[in-house]
Amino acid sequence: MQPSTNVLICGAGIAGISAAYHLAVRHGVKDILLVDERAPLSLTSDKSTECYRNWWPGPGDAMVGLMNRSIGIMEELAEESGNIFHLNRRGYLYLTADPGVIPAFERAAQEPSELGAGPLRVYRSQADDPEYIPAPTEGYKNLPTGADLFLSPDLIQKYFPYLPKTVIAALHARRAGWFSAQQLGMYMLDQARVHGVEFVNARVTGIDTSRGQINSVRLSDGSTISTPRFVNAAGPFVKKVGKMLGVDIPVFTELHLKVAFRDPLGVVPREAPLLIWTDPQTLPWSEDERDFLAEEADTRWLLGEMPEGAHTRPEGGADSDIMLLLWEYHTKVMDPVVPPPLDDMYPEIALRGMTAMLPRFSEYFERIPQPMLDGGYYTKTQENRPLASPLPVEGAYLIGALSGYGLMSACGAGDLLAAHITGSGLPSYAPAFTLERYQDPQYQKLLKNWTSDGQL
Repeated sequence: MQPSTNVLICGAGIAGISAAYHLAVRHGVKDILLVDERAPLSLTSDKSTECYRNWWPGPGDAMVGLMNRSIGIMEELAEESGNIFHLNRRGYLYLTADPGVIPAFERAAQEPSELGAGPLRVYRSQADDPEYIPAPTEGYKNLPTGADLFLSPDLIQKYFPYLPKTVIAALHARRAGWFSAQQLGMYMLDQARVHGVEFVNARVTGIDTSRGQINSVRLSDGSTISTPRFVNAAGPFVKKVGKMLGVDIPVFTELHLKVAFRDPLGVVPREAPLLIWTDPQTLPWSEDERDFLAEEADTRWLLGEMPEGAHTRPEGGADSDIMLLLWEYHTKVMDPVVPPPLDDMYPEIALRGMTAMLPRFSEYFERIPQPMLDGGYYTKTQENRPLASPLPVEGAYLIGALSGYGLMSACGAGDLLAAHITGSGLPSYAPAFTLERYQDPQYQKLLKNWTSDGQL
């Protein structure tokens, strides 16, 4: 007799695990099979900065709503597990040294607040400034939401003395921080297994339908599993799996890298939030280095203006000296390959790109610490919003296109997908994340004027 399952989920990254967890643990769905040719959480989910935020721009309040829900679930899981995945509320600190962008900086700070991310508090070194509550290094309870906008360089120096005096504005987003993605994912997977979810180490090789409805799924181990419900949670491969269903998933993948260094000089303070430089910059090179780089066309670009978005944070506990550095100075759109190609120049370029906000990084120029370089894929829709949705084939569903915010959104996206599958009440933001949105003429009109992707 052919084996069968009630729900088969293709992909055991954070999205697939979250879907399995919400179906089994929170909705009581029985007989769920989680299928992946790799170990759980080992393709892209373990390559992240592991950060989260509810501080998102529009249009509309859908992303703020989804992230508020997702972070709320993470806080529930932290509470019930004794915070096994070390959720903190250090926050994100956005920085600028450009006086010309202050009006835009203020407008950008106001928008998420108006969309439900929490109140905006402004500090100008005036008597009526609100009270600023610094973020602790650990924990997430009883802390401010919203954001603190500093428009006083003196106050920035008071609260963040490790920053250069060139910083003239800083935005501290407060319902934000980081956590251990591996431990969060494994906690949800363990809970799902307690509730009957099974994991099979195999690859989905084909999907069979009958009269427009899911019928069975073929696996690389030679088995065929009968099932009325199939979830495409294949991460960077959601488009490939979609083709097995005859459905075009409108996504593409970008390669993103990150590097970790040991920081024996303490350049990145252990108590720091995630630090983000929002200004374009030119890299600091010596005259000899500039002459050398100018000689070849494939290195000359390193002398020009580089984009904004360099960011760093401390990694590990108080006894750690690891720092993470990320900077997407070149966006590489490509079909996903495993393992992803790495760029040997990335560690030095990223390190030099951090000196604008932490000048002491220059102390490593003569002897760069041994880098630990890895990378993964951002799977994105054109407007960089996720998909948690039924598909045109009856019984087929999708959770994907979680881009560079997969870990922070996974709990909310899994919760949303489970509501679709079980027929539960859907939140108000649900339509914003369906595949059907692209058939809406109003949405098509909106896409033509879309300006923000919500990324760092």
